[in-house]
Formats: sequence, structure tokens, C-alpha cells
Amino acid sequence: MEYLSMESHKAGLILGSKRTEINKVEKLLFILNDVYKIEQERFVNFSIAVSEALMNAIVHGNKESDGKRVFVDVYESEEEISVIIKDEGCGFDYTSIPDPTTDENLHKDHGRGLYIMKILTDSFECKATDKGTLVKLGISRNHS
Repeated sequence: MEYLSMESHKAGLILGSKRTEINKVEKLLFILNDVYKIEQERFVNFSIAVSEALMNAIVHGNKESDGKRVFVDVYESEEEISVIIKDEGCGFDYTSIPDPTTDENLHKDHGRGLYIMKILTDSFECKATDKGTLVKLGISRNHS
């Protein structure tokens, strides 16, 4: 998988498709940040983005199906901490989601989650197939 080059695996979780599972990842991130020591505001923003990605995977990807799982992996490189989230949904074209900040989309229900992920992280990647969606969120270890 191209997303994982030059990175070291630090932790992985397999979650059920229930919203209450998000708490497990949030706790893991805060434990890991005791080691990484990323500035608090930046790390909280990153955690919000990860929680949003998990909610999307559970609700929109897996449709909260008891038979589907969400896979979460945390990686690190010298430059970045990455969280990769993969669901077992049918995928979607994230580029077709309208920009929620334009006047005509301000009151629409869709697109805000992706926008939040993009603006609260240092890197964002999304790859979808008919077997699910993979989202990679990153935060720089050394913010300049």
C-alpha cells in the first residue's frame, strides 16, 4: 500500500460499526501524544478530524452495520504522525462532494466532515473503491 512507505506502525485497532467505538481511538491518540508531545491545540484539532473520519466510516461507509468493521492504524515517520481509517462500505467519489463554504452549500447537510478533516490536519488523503473508503490524516511532528 503506497500510503505506508517510510512509516513505522505504532498501533492498530479493529472497531465495530458503532459510534461508541470512536472513544477507543480518541483515548489511544491522547496516550500516544504523551510520547509525541504535539502542541495541544494542534493535537486536539487533529483528534477532532480523526473522530470525524471515524464517524463517516461508521455512519456513511458501514451504515452502522453490525457485520462490518472499521480498521484504524497509527503510523509515524520522522516528519509526521498518520492515522489511516478504512471502512467496509461501497466507497464514494469524495471529489464530487460540494464545497460547504460556498453560499449555495452553506445550508446543505453534506461535505462538512471532509472539509473539517482537510482544514484541521496537515495532510489529508482519501481513496475509495467499491470495497470501502480509506482516509489518511496526518499531523506534522515539527510544526513550523
